[in-house]
Amino acid sequence: MKTAYTKVRLDRTFYKSFFSVYVVLVLQNVVTLSVNLADNVMLGSYSETALSGVAAVNQIQFVYQQLLIALGDGLVIFCSQYWGRKMTGPMKKIAATAMQAALLVCVILFAVVSIFPEQVLLLFTTDEQIIEQGVRYLNVIRFTYLFFAVTQILLAALRSVEVVKIAFILSIQALVINCGINYILIYGKFGAPELGVTGAAIGTLAARIAECAVLICYIAFKEKKLRIRLRDYFTFDRLLCKDYIKITAPMMVVQGLWGLNTAMQTVILGHMEAAAIAANSVASTLFMLVKSIPIGAASTASIMIGKKIGENDLNMVKNYARVLQKMFLCIGVICGVLLFFLRIPVLSLYQLSEGTRSMANTFLIILSAICIGMSYQMPTNNGIIRGGGNAMFVVKVDLISIWLIVIPLSFVMAFVVKASPAVVVCCLNADQIFKCIPAFLEANYGHWIRKLTRDE
Repeated sequence: MKTAYTKVRLDRTFYKSFFSVYVVLVLQNVVTLSVNLADNVMLGSYSETALSGVAAVNQIQFVYQQLLIALGDGLVIFCSQYWGRKMTGPMKKIAATAMQAALLVCVILFAVVSIFPEQVLLLFTTDEQIIEQGVRYLNVIRFTYLFFAVTQILLAALRSVEVVKIAFILSIQALVINCGINYILIYGKFGAPELGVTGAAIGTLAARIAECAVLICYIAFKEKKLRIRLRDYFTFDRLLCKDYIKITAPMMVVQGLWGLNTAMQTVILGHMEAAAIAANSVASTLFMLVKSIPIGAASTASIMIGKKIGENDLNMVKNYARVLQKMFLCIGVICGVLLFFLRIPVLSLYQLSEGTRSMANTFLIILSAICIGMSYQMPTNNGIIRGGGNAMFVVKVDLISIWLIVIPLSFVMAFVVKASPAVVVCCLNADQIFKCIPAFLEANYGHWIRKLTRDE
């Protein structure tokens, strides 16, 4: 969509709007990922085999999470534009479609991991002890899938109307519950049985149930902007469903493939060296923690861009995009420096062999550099361009970069060239650098603004 563009200086309102949402989203993401970090640290101190087993299972969870993120982001893309027009009726119908899709994905995944647990874990490792630990963890953790799906879609609906503080509160609650139960049940404290990986799974399940229950109560009794109720989730609007699926289905494919790409990192490294899967688990968990900073920027940008498009203030949309890109670069430098200096104290928390520790340290140094490019291209692609309604551009870029470049190159380097795990990690994350170029060109010279709303 072409529109005349006049460059203006943004006032304090822009920065206040951005940071009021951004800071809360980052804190929420950090606390949420701290749950995984706590699991890793506690299990790393308990047993390296247990850590590797849980790491393999978490790859399944990660793919599932990516699918839910796509469903939630699709909801936000549409609903933020409707929110700009103050039309809550269509927002409720889109939220219902997103919830129905999320529950369908949940049922399919639950069935697969229940029927074929060992076969699924064989995709990530051939070590029998690791598979045994992974199956024990999976037998409990699969019951979290339902509560996680409901929570993520409800939070996405609230995020589209700029309600984000409840997500942070829920994350704190989940961290406290999970860590407390983990400590008691992993090690067998206070007279409780020593359950190892099963104890860690029980802690996560309890946290997810409590998280979902509190959120439902909040929406039922306190939320005032969207006012969505249980009966709204039984509605169906054919036109809005078609609109939602048209945008979200390609996003689900790409997010799922991106989740598989991340899981492939475990597959490739797990078949190279015995220590690589544990080292990658340690490094990727800390990387994901720091990555929550640009993820928060992408989510915030998507809300702000979508809302402005809904308000039909297209000149301001362009100005937002210009300033946001500069902010993303600053965020990238901060993230890279933060990860580089955090790696030493965090690695000291783990009980790892010297070889595993050294490999994890190398991975984290590489990822520190990757952070800079990632922190620009991810929020630019997913926040500005996709949030502006042009989801297909991001879909195409991701498909080409992951499946035509990253995965083939990584396989060749790992199994043909026999390169070191460090080189393979560079290849697996190379797209975070070269995707900056198409992101910059599209955000500044492309026509990415799309109006997605319908009149009631």
